[in-house]
Amino acid sequence: MLRALLDRFAIRPFERSFNYDADYMRDVLAASPASFLKVSMLSGLVQRRAAPAAALAAAGIATSLREDCGPCTQIGVDIAQRSKVPAAVLRGILAGDTVAMGETAALAWRFTHASLDRDMAVADPLRDEIVRRWGQKALVSISLAVVTGRLYPTLKYALGHGKTCSRIIVGGEPARFERPLGLAA
Repeated sequence: MLRALLDRFAIRPFERSFNYDADYMRDVLAASPASFLKVSMLSGLVQRRAAPAAALAAAGIATSLREDCGPCTQIGVDIAQRSKVPAAVLRGILAGDTVAMGETAALAWRFTHASLDRDMAVADPLRDEIVRRWGQKALVSISLAVVTGRLYPTLKYALGHGKTCSRIIVGGEPARFERPLGLAA
């Protein structure tokens, strides 16, 4: 009964909202409703008002592109569009064009890549700049956007539901994106 309710009132609305196949979450739900509830709550860790929307978009999208250049990245783009991040900024983030994405997104994008690369010589001053501009709460939110941007695609692939790269749509049109190393087309 609980499984049916969670599927009906959590998974299906999410799928409709994002035109997304969340069968991997059904696998989690079938195995353990408690695990499903815990995993489902993780996306809520990011305090969306604690940092600029463009910075959160850059962190989340840059991370998800490393893990999945397909449906999970599209969800990140869709969330950013709903947060009023301009299409030009999103196209810049996807392409890895730090000029086109603008200064706010570029700071978070560079920080994200340096953090994921474990390049602390680059990440440390960028972290300091994030805190200086937007505060510690923003740093935590951006960092959590990185974590959740990695979590869901990794879970999806580990459960056998990974997809190959696909078109990413921004503002109703396909966008060019920086193909991450190691991901096949």
